[in-house]
Amino acid sequence: MAKSNFFSIDNLSLQEVNEDAEFIPLMTSEDEEKINNEELPEVLPILPLKNTVLFPGVVIPITAGRDKSIKLLNDANKGNKTIGVVAQKDSSVENPGVEDINRLGVVANILKVLKMPDGNITVIIQGKKRFEINEVLTQEPYLTASIFEVGELKPIKKDAEFTTIVESIKDLSLRIIKENPNLPSEASFAIKNIESPSFLVNFISSNMNLSVEEKQKLLAINDLKDRALETLKYMNLELKKLELRNDIQSKVQNDMNQQQREYFLHQQMKTIQEELGGVSAETEIEEMRLKAKDKKWTKEIGQHFEKELAKMQRMNPQVAEYAIQRNYLELFLDLPWNEFSKDKFDLKKAQRILDRDHYGLEDVKRRIIEYLAVLKLRNDMKSPILCLYGPPGVGKTSLGKSVAEALGREYVRISLGGLRDEAEIRGHRKTYIGAMPGRIIQSLKKAGTSNPVFVLDEIDKLSSSHQGDPSSALLEVLDPEQNSEFHDNFLEVGYDLSRVMFIATCNNLSSIQPALRDRMEIIKVNGYTIEEKVEIAKKHLLPKQIKEHGLTPSQIKVGKTQLTKIVEGYTRESGVRGLEKQIAKVVRYVAKSIALEEEYDVKIYNEDLIEILGPARLERDKYEGNDVAGVVTGLAWTQVGGDILYIESILSEGKGNLSITGNLGKVMKESATIALEYIKAHAEDFNLNPDIFSKYNVHIHVPEGATPKDGPSAGITMLTSLVSLFTQKKVKKNLAMTGEITLRGKVLPVGGIKEKILAAKRAHIKEIVLCEDNRRDIEEIKEDYLKGLTFHYVTDMKEVIAIAVTNQKVKNPKAL
Repeated sequence: MAKSNFFSIDNLSLQEVNEDAEFIPLMTSEDEEKINNEELPEVLPILPLKNTVLFPGVVIPITAGRDKSIKLLNDANKGNKTIGVVAQKDSSVENPGVEDINRLGVVANILKVLKMPDGNITVIIQGKKRFEINEVLTQEPYLTASIFEVGELKPIKKDAEFTTIVESIKDLSLRIIKENPNLPSEASFAIKNIESPSFLVNFISSNMNLSVEEKQKLLAINDLKDRALETLKYMNLELKKLELRNDIQSKVQNDMNQQQREYFLHQQMKTIQEELGGVSAETEIEEMRLKAKDKKWTKEIGQHFEKELAKMQRMNPQVAEYAIQRNYLELFLDLPWNEFSKDKFDLKKAQRILDRDHYGLEDVKRRIIEYLAVLKLRNDMKSPILCLYGPPGVGKTSLGKSVAEALGREYVRISLGGLRDEAEIRGHRKTYIGAMPGRIIQSLKKAGTSNPVFVLDEIDKLSSSHQGDPSSALLEVLDPEQNSEFHDNFLEVGYDLSRVMFIATCNNLSSIQPALRDRMEIIKVNGYTIEEKVEIAKKHLLPKQIKEHGLTPSQIKVGKTQLTKIVEGYTRESGVRGLEKQIAKVVRYVAKSIALEEEYDVKIYNEDLIEILGPARLERDKYEGNDVAGVVTGLAWTQVGGDILYIESILSEGKGNLSITGNLGKVMKESATIALEYIKAHAEDFNLNPDIFSKYNVHIHVPEGATPKDGPSAGITMLTSLVSLFTQKKVKKNLAMTGEITLRGKVLPVGGIKEKILAAKRAHIKEIVLCEDNRRDIEEIKEDYLKGLTFHYVTDMKEVIAIAVTNQKVKNPKAL
């Protein structure tokens, strides 16, 4: 069996069918001579063909679908089986007339008729001679016309040029069959077995990949030699097209083979990973690309992401760098690029939240409300960098959470205590295994917005090491002019931090790098008075501990008197952290009684406090009196707030030496030396005999010798102590003082006034001596905190002595 191409007429397309071997178009010279000797009829039925042209001697199958064509073929098959075949000028015409067909055609003989299941018929016809329509006789039921034969000029047998052309045609045919994968290899045997040169030319012309118009032009050439030459030209062009097409397909095939190989390998890897319970690398990449469409990043960030995603796609998933690249891209997708929470500008509600969560701290709350007011008016203000500075336990960290609630922003907290690696802030470079972004970027990822309230806790506890200085790395984070393009080493692109509200907290400003301190707005958070601590305990600490210990408010009652007792007798801090611990002990005592089903009194009395907390341990903060000359109460500032201290001095026979004890710093020792020298220089003003300075040694001591003490604020206290000692006159009761002295006797201002005032109130001091320049510090303190206190503002030490040293001599004074 062989395959032949069926060219459709009417509305049918090219088909491939199997035909019997008897219809294979191999014409011999005898067959050709027999056809040439046949006489053509004068009138023939005319069959128009849509898609092909019939050549003399060539056998082709055609399928008829039109009624006219079917009737024509049926009638011809019953008669002499001879028809005229012409090509249509326009294949789209369904009912061609005289003007729609070519006048030159080929007389054909019907070899076989096949009826198709769909009602159409397929016939196999063989061309004989060319003809030309003389006159159309009828158009119904089909075309009939009178015809005349068109002769063909054939070269002589010994024409070398024609022979060469025919051999070239045969060679090119074989090459085309070899180059064209769509042609069966059997066709080459058919070409080799064709003996007749004219049939070879017609057979090749009929089967070439040409248009109907081009084939019709070939058919119209009367000179066989010219037709062969024209056919050869078309064949050369066809061969070049085939070679070019095959060359392109070869290159494409190689690429496709490589791609298919990679595709199958990826598919196998994907299947293996899915069987193991994981996700394939290709799936991950597609998921990332899908998520990236929803991100609000800039064009530059988007291009960077696509570049890095393409790099990951080229990587082998088994190498270590693949995991780093995946983490890097996941960070890109998780970061809230240009995603902001909407700020709340209800300032009255914000004030209520701040007042609800924090008792006191008026200056801090006022600054927060100012910030909200400006942000409400401008809506594009760069966030300031606030630094809450004060002793532990006063609510600096929790204040940040209240600010976040008041603003309606997310709350993020980073503890910087002990941080000594710069990479913790800036991140690691992603070239290293185990690299990760810095805490700033990690926290923004966790927050989910680009404008959270960011609390940098314990910023004064940063430390330097060989791994860098984290405080220097924070310079870019906390600079409003730079942090719009914060560079994280892992992220490798700038991230906008200008909308983040940073709130730093610290206990000691002196340990913060000056350049870093300069970038922040320092807001001092002072300690609480006894009254404030009692209110905080009542409103916040006691309800919190009751809830945390599984009790209800009806199961325990702690009165204001008992809370005051706890504050005065069991805490000495500026904050309330220690107070909360003592309240927790009281609540645990009740919880134990309830759990053991013991009888207990719901109300807590003072006697119960002694049983639960033990005897009051901090009564030394109380004023101890000063019936001995040379004892003066001073006010000091410590890292946990204000405190009172006692300066004691005593005389002993000697040569005028000065001894100082009490673990004092250099500055404090200098104050003692200045005080003594000032008294020596002004002995007459204090009615002192100058000889006593060479007969007696002076010893100054500050109790709590294990506690380091330093600073200039004890200057006037030491001078008052020495004057009291040399004159043997008592110092005024319930009086404390703080201030720096000079050799001229001037009193200079000092810091930490509020903390010192709070310490004085805890110790029940009634009068306080301060420098005149410290008056403005007192004016900033709420009047409620100053009840029961009398302030003396001085500029000279003689004023201090006049106020502090009484004329009352001590009993049994030592003779000087």
